[in-house]
Amino acid sequence: MENFRHHNGTTDQLILLGFGDLQELQLLLFPLFLIIYGFTIVGNFLILTTVSLDKRLHTPMYFFLGNLSVLEIWYTSNIFPKMLLDLLRKEKIISLTNCIIQLYMFCALGTTECFLLLLMAYDRYLAICSPLHYTKLMNWNSCFKLTATTWLWGFLLAAGLNFIISTSLTLCGPNQIDHYFCDLIPLLKLSCSDTHPAELAIFIACFLVALFPFLLTITSYVYIILKILEIPSSSGKKKTFSTCSSHLIMVTIFYGTLGISNGVSAGTQAIELNKILSFLYTVLTPAFNPIIYSLRNKEVKESLRKLLGHTLLSNICSYYMFKSK
Repeated sequence: MENFRHHNGTTDQLILLGFGDLQELQLLLFPLFLIIYGFTIVGNFLILTTVSLDKRLHTPMYFFLGNLSVLEIWYTSNIFPKMLLDLLRKEKIISLTNCIIQLYMFCALGTTECFLLLLMAYDRYLAICSPLHYTKLMNWNSCFKLTATTWLWGFLLAAGLNFIISTSLTLCGPNQIDHYFCDLIPLLKLSCSDTHPAELAIFIACFLVALFPFLLTITSYVYIILKILEIPSSSGKKKTFSTCSSHLIMVTIFYGTLGISNGVSAGTQAIELNKILSFLYTVLTPAFNPIIYSLRNKEVKESLRKLLGHTLLSNICSYYMFKSK
């Protein structure tokens, strides 16, 4: 990390410019963002708890969903607490070390999510297109190995990317990042050295961790849809499609906002638009996860209703028992 510093070597602090033109609305944005963050954490925690406690949901599909909820909690918490704190203060300072850590976690968790979404698509592909081999190919041993590989691959790729960036860039003033978190593109703009090695590394990384998994995910759904169309009854088609519709919506939202955001970054200087699009896939997408899977999945809805009803009943009983004493 020794090359990743200011050219004059006088400071290791960076300033996040945040939402720019919305500075006067910061006090109004704080409670809104706090509610979104709280909903994201509670919603994904409820999904994780439900999947863990309900034995009916102890299947590969919900095992992957539980991992996705853990990832969304971690992914949001990497950005949200710092962003909320910055909304309450005038100077939005972050140390270079913390900036690198935030960037690494952002890349690692984003990479892991791409491969985890691919893994979930592969699970649905086997269940619908190859049901006779599903239990053999997607047993618990395979699930644990595939999931562990997904997490490991995500963090290793991000480590390699961060290493290349940190050893090839030298930052020079002004020490301002025009974003609300340490993102790659705004950070590159601070470099006074040649950025081509870093840009090449980013291009290769984007292909490996975003485009390649996306193409495989789309290919899986092409086969899934073709298989569903072969089902003679409309009720059978609807029932089969319902098992993967929630995941398909998540894939569309995640890759849609990610793709548009990267397109805007590469093709225009619309910085504020890029921030809004980044906000969609770093903040709102994790919040959509519990909504989509709880509203569109009958098994999850029933388990959530049972869990919340049992918790409420237990709290009422505990209250009256305590009051009677």
